[in-house]
Amino acid sequence: MNIIHIDSIDHPGVEIFSTLTEAQLRNKLEPEKGIFIVESPKVIKVAMQAGYEPVALLTESKHIDGDAADIVSQLGNDIPIYTGSRDVLASLTGYKLTRGVLCAMKRPAPPTLAATLEGAQRIVVIDGVVDTTNIGAIFRSAAALGIEAVILTRNSCDPLNRRAVRVSMGSIILVPWTWIDEEDISGLKSLGFKTVAMALTDKSVSLDDPALANEEKLAIIMGTEGDGLPKHTIEEADYTVRIPMAHGVDSLNVAAASAVAFWQLCKRTH
Repeated sequence: MNIIHIDSIDHPGVEIFSTLTEAQLRNKLEPEKGIFIVESPKVIKVAMQAGYEPVALLTESKHIDGDAADIVSQLGNDIPIYTGSRDVLASLTGYKLTRGVLCAMKRPAPPTLAATLEGAQRIVVIDGVVDTTNIGAIFRSAAALGIEAVILTRNSCDPLNRRAVRVSMGSIILVPWTWIDEEDISGLKSLGFKTVAMALTDKSVSLDDPALANEEKLAIIMGTEGDGLPKHTIEEADYTVRIPMAHGVDSLNVAAASAVAFWQLCKRTH
């Protein structure tokens, strides 16, 4: 094992856990060199089981023979394992670590749209959602409630953002996903999907409309909070759908709305 004890935030190699921004981690200029950060032993194990490749581990000393023991045992001698006290690691990352373990992993190349959608009947399209917490929560609901693939427009938040991965509890690793240009959303129809824009309009039908449940393939389009979905996306959709609400409430947080929509529209596939 390549265990490296650190007592300073300036130790060479640990900058990937501290000073690099999300944009630098993603490395848009050289995507093949991009990495992302996974927190907590549970989520790290999920990622490794899914074939994600570790680059480095950062852990409290006590976890090497404790919570991180299974992870450490699977790392080759060329993978550095940086370790130190809880206080040193907190000063390095800026916060107390979740279960005391972080893992930097190689960022995989996004799969093709065809590969992502293979065999899927219920998918979600995330259009312009930039809040990392919402992205993580949508993925978690997608995994739990039967969504088989997630498609994101390129103006949405990166699902492999550290906070998004943490909020999703690793669901971002479990559900197939990829990127799409916003103007290509309507192209999902050529792949057999009926598009469902979640929006409040005069033509919106209720989420529990029987016609929706009878559709073989649905693409549920969720927009950003505030502005919602672009007008042209709504106009081009096969269905515009609203969630029935009480007490005069007109909308839900996009993460909450997605969970409600997934539960109702995935019933056919359960």
